[in-house]
Amino acid sequence: MKIFLDTAEIDEIQSAHDTGLIDGITTNPTIIMKSGRRVFDVVRELSYIFSPLESISVEVVGDSVNEMLSQAKKYYTIDPHIAIKVPCTVDGLKVCKRLSGQGIMTNVTLIFTVSQAILAAKAGASYISPFIGRWEDNSVDGLSLIKRIRKTFHNMKTPSPQILAASIRDVRQIEECALNGADIVTIPPSVFWKMYKNVMTDKGIDQFNSDWEKVLDREN
Repeated sequence: MKIFLDTAEIDEIQSAHDTGLIDGITTNPTIIMKSGRRVFDVVRELSYIFSPLESISVEVVGDSVNEMLSQAKKYYTIDPHIAIKVPCTVDGLKVCKRLSGQGIMTNVTLIFTVSQAILAAKAGASYISPFIGRWEDNSVDGLSLIKRIRKTFHNMKTPSPQILAASIRDVRQIEECALNGADIVTIPPSVFWKMYKNVMTDKGIDQFNSDWEKVLDREN
């Protein structure tokens, strides 16, 4: 399973990217707003520094298909690794269909049902982003959505988008997404670093270090 980072903060991405375990980046207007910078500047910098990654998702917003297409062009002309993120709406999927027909990567976001996933697949999406945490926050089994989408795509027997599980709250949800068939998870950097942590690992390291010190003392 691939791991994307859900952030636009260069320093946070760089430290995780240095591990060699990060495959892509996702952003949205809220994330970029928190950075206090212009969207175009952020996208250009991300693509310049992290271009070897599989993709960098950038969301377009607007009241019409033409408005979203106009925004999209500003981004996908920066770098072929840019994936245009669109909402799962009538206009959003029209934009997805148009861009995918031109060979441009797309990411259909705010997926909450299997039927929405089917529509996104028919529109030619490269990725679909089911929102797991938001369902779980409302006492709905968001993780089963991944499983049902995976089964549906298998039954369709046609090329289908990669399932990019989004709105991930914790490490447990990452594990469950992997078990239920997600191709990718996109997670905040804080959750990425928690993937390393386990109390038994820490205890084991302490024990190994203690035993190694005893070995060195005995040899001296």
